[in-house]
Amino acid sequence: MLASGEDKPSPMSTKEAGHKGGSAVRDKYGEDYYRRIGKIGGKALKERRGSEYYRDIARKGGAANMVKYGAEHFSEMGKKGGRTTKERQDADFYSRIGKMGGAARRRKKAD
Repeated sequence: MLASGEDKPSPMSTKEAGHKGGSAVRDKYGEDYYRRIGKIGGKALKERRGSEYYRDIARKGGAANMVKYGAEHFSEMGKKGGRTTKERQDADFYSRIGKMGGAARRRKKAD
């Protein structure tokens, strides 16, 4: 009960309540908890719906993002990733992965 003169606590928004609850769970079980339960849930969903389900939702998500951001956005993301890879890898990197890709294509045709 509130003492006289004290204000009632203001109600929490759904977002604030979720954040507070999530923080309490993290403090109780540790940060790795969400990763562990996510894997369990993902495995159960895959068993129930099959791996094609993930392909479908990935395709839908990709299409939605293409509509939202446009092709130019993804083109720029690819260029940015390519520049970062080039900075991080040695000069021979692209030659090595190109040979690996070419070898993989030859093996596929032989099957």
